[in-house]
Amino acid sequence: MTDVTVASFNFKNLIGADKEYYKFQTYTPEEYAWKKDWLADQILTMDADVIGFQEIFEEEALRDVIAEADDRGAALNEAAIPDRSKRYHKKAIFRKLAYDSYADAALAFAPNAADTGEPGQRRPGVAVLSRLGFVGEPEVIQDLDTPLVIPFQPLRGLDAADAGSFTLRRVSRPILKVRVPMGKTTVTVFNCHLKSKLGEYFTPEGAEMPPEVDPTRYDPLGRALGSLRAAVRRMAEAWVLRQAIVKELNKGRPVIVMGDMNDGEHAVSSEIISGEVPFKNYSWMLRHDAKHANDRYTKDENEAITEAVESLRLHSAEKLFVRKSLRDMVYTTAFGGVFESIDQIYLSRHFHPDAQDPVGEMTYFSVFNDHLTDGSHAEAPYNKLASDHGQIMAHLRV
Repeated sequence: MTDVTVASFNFKNLIGADKEYYKFQTYTPEEYAWKKDWLADQILTMDADVIGFQEIFEEEALRDVIAEADDRGAALNEAAIPDRSKRYHKKAIFRKLAYDSYADAALAFAPNAADTGEPGQRRPGVAVLSRLGFVGEPEVIQDLDTPLVIPFQPLRGLDAADAGSFTLRRVSRPILKVRVPMGKTTVTVFNCHLKSKLGEYFTPEGAEMPPEVDPTRYDPLGRALGSLRAAVRRMAEAWVLRQAIVKELNKGRPVIVMGDMNDGEHAVSSEIISGEVPFKNYSWMLRHDAKHANDRYTKDENEAITEAVESLRLHSAEKLFVRKSLRDMVYTTAFGGVFESIDQIYLSRHFHPDAQDPVGEMTYFSVFNDHLTDGSHAEAPYNKLASDHGQIMAHLRV
């Protein structure tokens, strides 16, 4: 058995000092030093074997943070871990407390295909850090070789030509796929950052900006339409990710999905990623091809359908922990009085405690959210250097 920890960490706009990432948004050298200090301390505290990072503008800045964490870890080990001259150096507690350096770890960085490097117009990417290395080359999904065209079903009585469609050619942030050796098992890990809930607005010809962004002329319908566009895009991106997940599961490969989903577990986009929950008993259900009122699925068909759905389903590590621990609240964001989890780690059935032949199990789930302040709190506007997300970590025994 091998113990492995996997974590998701949204860095909140990591970039070097004096570089404008969004309009008028930069870090002074002092602010960057403070941010690096905070991020490195979080990595040191987590001490995870595999970490998926979001909101990374530059690989150099990420390596800078990791190196800072390693320096602190080495100093901590020097002070707190007894050397071989101490008769008690073999005690298990010291093995547990020792920090393991990332010096030999593999790092995959996926820059955003939409990032031109223009100051004030930057776009963040994602990364995966693995002490366990990678099997094969990392893969990036962002620009789609074949655009995703989603036709809409016409309402009854209307012409099909009136239904319209939505086309997705690029996901807003890259999806990074890596294969990680965990003991004798190789696990496919996806790290993602789906489209945010921020509205998408159009700038009319000849205008400097979309009218909806002007709060002095508040446009509730225009802003609602912007939210609708963002939600449709997020759900389409979730389907692109789901497609890649199903391909791996159909190959019999264990899968872990992590990242900033920008939606709660029960949102449609999240349910697209994790897959359907099977119906309790399909034998109760009217057949899809029913010719009579009592045409139902057979017992054998019920079992086959249930297995087909379950085999491709993912399970929230957070919810598995809640079930295991009787804990009733986990959150990774806090804004306007709303505490919710929009960062998730999903595990394929290979890690589920009820699976017949699991490759492993989740033994614990950690949440690092003490730094979060409610967005309505007076201190919140000044806390821009820390992440605005909590970090989550699943402890696996493979």
